[in-house]
Amino acid sequence: MIKAHNITHRYHQDIALDNINLTIQKGEFVAITGESGSGKSTLLSILSTLLKPSAGELFFENQNYNAIKNIDTFRQHNVGFIFQFHYLINYLTIQENIQIAHEKATSDEIMTLLNTLGIQTLAKRFPNEISGGQKQRVAIARALINSPKVVFADEPTGNLDSKNSQNVFDVFQQLCQNGTTVIVATHDKKLALQAHRIIEVHDGKL
Repeated sequence: MIKAHNITHRYHQDIALDNINLTIQKGEFVAITGESGSGKSTLLSILSTLLKPSAGELFFENQNYNAIKNIDTFRQHNVGFIFQFHYLINYLTIQENIQIAHEKATSDEIMTLLNTLGIQTLAKRFPNEISGGQKQRVAIARALINSPKVVFADEPTGNLDSKNSQNVFDVFQQLCQNGTTVIVATHDKKLALQAHRIIEVHDGKL
């Protein structure tokens, strides 16, 4: 589904990623691990099209990313993003926060998704009225409302306790069972073990 070929990335003279070759299959749950500064977040950013590599080629379903004319439209139809910080808008309700990601989504579609994540009772609440774990589930719902083919998550449990962290990974496993590809960058090796495959980045190499 996703193929990285000879990917190298530099920040000025520093090499963050050095000649990376990687293939990720449809429906695979992949955890990217590594120490701080190892290059794992850079790799995730490149795979998710948020960052263009200094060299190398990236393919999505055999299509070269460089051939995609409108990357924003591509992301909207294919990719979901989840970050360590939820970035919810405090003056919008939970339902409205999700609606922003997909303006054509119906209330029934949003409620079905919230129900799947166990937070259907929060639809009319505001972000400052719910817990950290609930906010992260809302962020997951926002990432899923477009029914993406692949979900990228960068340290999604970094601000959560162990129970809520496990809940998030349970959702990821469920997504993969339904055919969604999930790629997670995490420092939590215990959680990473629940993925189908662990990719460890060390000094810019796999």
